[in-house]
Amino acid sequence: MALSLDKLSFAQNATSEMIETSGTANTFRPIFTVPAGADVGAPLRPNINDPNATDAQTVCPGYNASNVKRTAFGLTATLNLAGPACNVYGTDIETLNLTVEYQSADRLAVRVTPAYLGAANVSQYNLPTTLVYQPTIDVDAGISSLNSDMSFIWSNDPTFSFSVYRKSTGDTLFSTQGTKLVYENQFIEFASALPENYNLYGLGETIHGLRLGNNFTKTMWAADIGDPIDYNIYGSAPFYLDTRYYELDQSTGNLTLVTSNETNATADYVSYSHGVYSRNAHGQEILLRPANITWRLLGGSVDLYFYAGPTQPEVTTALQTSAIGLPALQQYFTFGFHQCRWGYANWGQLQEVVDTYEAFGIPLESIWSDIDYMNQYRDFDNDLVTHSYTEGETFLSNLHASGRHWIPIIDSAIYVPNPENASDAGNDTNSFLTNPDGTIYIGSVWPGYTVFPDWLSDGAGPWWTNEMVTWHDKVAYDGAWIDMSEVSSFCVGSCGTSNITMNPVHPPFSLPGEPGAVIYSYPEGFNLTNATEAATAASASSSQEAAASTASASLTMPDYLRTTPSPGVRDVNYPPYVINNVQVRWTSLSCFSYV
Repeated sequence: MALSLDKLSFAQNATSEMIETSGTANTFRPIFTVPAGADVGAPLRPNINDPNATDAQTVCPGYNASNVKRTAFGLTATLNLAGPACNVYGTDIETLNLTVEYQSADRLAVRVTPAYLGAANVSQYNLPTTLVYQPTIDVDAGISSLNSDMSFIWSNDPTFSFSVYRKSTGDTLFSTQGTKLVYENQFIEFASALPENYNLYGLGETIHGLRLGNNFTKTMWAADIGDPIDYNIYGSAPFYLDTRYYELDQSTGNLTLVTSNETNATADYVSYSHGVYSRNAHGQEILLRPANITWRLLGGSVDLYFYAGPTQPEVTTALQTSAIGLPALQQYFTFGFHQCRWGYANWGQLQEVVDTYEAFGIPLESIWSDIDYMNQYRDFDNDLVTHSYTEGETFLSNLHASGRHWIPIIDSAIYVPNPENASDAGNDTNSFLTNPDGTIYIGSVWPGYTVFPDWLSDGAGPWWTNEMVTWHDKVAYDGAWIDMSEVSSFCVGSCGTSNITMNPVHPPFSLPGEPGAVIYSYPEGFNLTNATEAATAASASSSQEAAASTASASLTMPDYLRTTPSPGVRDVNYPPYVINNVQVRWTSLSCFSYV
């Protein structure tokens, strides 16, 4: 699809925007403000909190394994539905393939994928290895796997299940026995029993205790949310470490699993750790409950890797070297002191900050710029009045001569429809996210209505690289602060599709410093040295908060939305199964809450 757009137009309810810098006023045409309601999605209730939600375990048939064949490193099998399809949160996949591989002495892989994959659905189920590396059989696995401390056992009683055991202790590391595998085109569920008072760690990124506990639902869904307790935030790491402690009988050498949180100061203990990695990038929940762990995925496949350990360092090392990679070698300057803030109005202010650090003898490696440097907040385009390329060359030349560095922010949101903007070139290479009907997905971010790079496409990477290189030729930055990549948007759905001729538009909220969002906070001790000014600021802050509270209180929400599956169709905006997303909790659904 090509964007054929008119030039910028005036809009009703618009406000005039004027930027004044160094005595020069730049006035742009009146700007339309996206209504606050554009960022309010349909009210959803997470399934785990919905008393009317269907329990897939009670209505779905599970699968039966057949055509089991031994391979050089494990086995393969065919899984077929064990009864009528339940289609509870999607369309049941009738036939699946099971692959089990002893990939090394300490790694076992278990994969379940649809038997029939083609160009139309392969990306829905198979995570590209170019994006997330897939562990493979080690070159010496023919010998090393014979020494594996893990054993894979499967059963069809009453339906297909599997268990992974530790040979040396006889301990069950993972077992789906007693549960059913549910595999639909938009919902997958499998579960494993866990010992009482288990010790699980990992499943980031969440602000939560180190030991995860047995009454916690971990959501995997990158969200541009600051610091909510126990909810999903910016990253996802679907891996957990399970450490089990045993009391050692010195006379017999027997080990007894410790299932109490209490310990005996005079007893001898040994520990065994193992890891479980789920290679899946779809929205998902991991339910930790007193007796089990349950995985619920909105897509993809079952792609599990078990790491035998038996120590935590061995598990971590094996995970890094086989799956996620070792930490990248960083440039030395990145470990120094960096200065960053919103509000640096021009190159001159940046220079003043650098000079002040120098004057006070404070070491400074890098200074960062927020979106202030951009031309109306657009990527790869400087404001030629406040951050011209000519002045930038002088600033950066001096900065680099002093051994320092400049890091600008670059958002993963590209402005439309300016024909001279980078988005048009990216559009020609099919680099942007699309709606289910193939039209370009247009959200709302800082510059107005925007499109988002589709990193699964063939064109996005080369296009993005070219833009970075071309812009670097104009301003020699030393690194990039990549932001808004969750992806983050200020409206629900493709809100800009019918409104792009209004661009640029203002976000559906006030920016820092604008009316309603004036920053009244002050440094510690300011109220002592400047009591009158502090009192005035506190009063103004209270009035501003009261006005905001009144406005938000006026919003009313209708009944919760529940969607039902349509045979063979995936609802990418509102899947029938609702994960426990932080944005659902706030009843304001980000436009990319579900993909």
